[in-house]
Amino acid sequence: MELKPDFERFRVAVRHQEADRVPFYELLVDYGIQSRFIGREVSADDLESQVEFWAAAGYDFIPITVGMMEPGGVTKDSAISKVIEEVVLEDEEEAEERDDPAWSLEYHSFIKDRADFEAFPWNVLTELNYDKFEDVRQFLPEGMKVIAVSGKIFTLTWMLMGFNHFALSLTDDRALVADVFNRVADIQYQSLTKVLSMDHIGAVWTVDDIAMGNGPMIMPEVFREFLFPSYKKMSRMCHDSNRIFGMHTDGDITKLMGDLIDIGIDVLHPIDPTCMDIHKAKKDFGDRVCLAGNVSNEMLQNAQPAEIEARVKELLRDIAPGGGYLLSAGNSVPAWAKFENYKAMIETGIEYGRYPINI
Repeated sequence: MELKPDFERFRVAVRHQEADRVPFYELLVDYGIQSRFIGREVSADDLESQVEFWAAAGYDFIPITVGMMEPGGVTKDSAISKVIEEVVLEDEEEAEERDDPAWSLEYHSFIKDRADFEAFPWNVLTELNYDKFEDVRQFLPEGMKVIAVSGKIFTLTWMLMGFNHFALSLTDDRALVADVFNRVADIQYQSLTKVLSMDHIGAVWTVDDIAMGNGPMIMPEVFREFLFPSYKKMSRMCHDSNRIFGMHTDGDITKLMGDLIDIGIDVLHPIDPTCMDIHKAKKDFGDRVCLAGNVSNEMLQNAQPAEIEARVKELLRDIAPGGGYLLSAGNSVPAWAKFENYKAMIETGIEYGRYPINI
């Protein structure tokens, strides 16, 4: 059947109502998977083919990233990586000798004290590229919107400081921690203002892992002091512009659910299937926040299509009634996912996701 994108379907689900069918959601589908789905090559620079994939697969949007860090790759090819490599580490001879981990945010800290903070080229980070947001307009079919992917305020803060140094500074130099958080957040606000001026953008998604499998990465009180006020401001900016504000974070966020709902987050993804029970989350929080997920990536890699079909049916039957649910993977759809399993997830969603759910 021909699938026509309709972002209103997405809005209806987020408002905890039933549309014609359960909407699909992903922020990252590997280009190889996209290519196999539409039968021709899809690349990072080929927006027309990307739009063709997202529409053909049944999504009501196409995700486009704006910000200092890319979802999935964390540091590779992201704005912050280029700043560090080209501006902070200026010694070309040294650059030739070092391996990537020597300057990667994942292995090295760049803000150890006030002097480092003042010397860091923050102004360069504000020079974000919005070309794709403008270029994609010509390819969007009627009813399709863009989701602007941003965020990583917490992740970028601790990576710039180094996690151990970041943790110690919460005791030794709390003012420095606050200033790094605020400077990163200020750049996000500037970006968000630009994004919200574009009428073809229907939602903004922040991607920021704040939990591990056993709970929050740091004490919730630290998030409440340094991080959540920034996301509350972003949420307010989105809602004032009639945009949806969603969040992706892996890990067990049960202890933070009340905070995230109070922030004004409309959709939470993926209700991590490795450590959370989406049935319990639906029961406890499903009337206050839309849930997206959670066909696990392990299943996408190792299961058989029949098992994927059974899992999707379970989610549609138990989580989708009444709205407030978006069908998606348990993190993203990476290169190592079996194409047959991804296709089974989509096809099952189309066949059995029509309202009223009858499985």
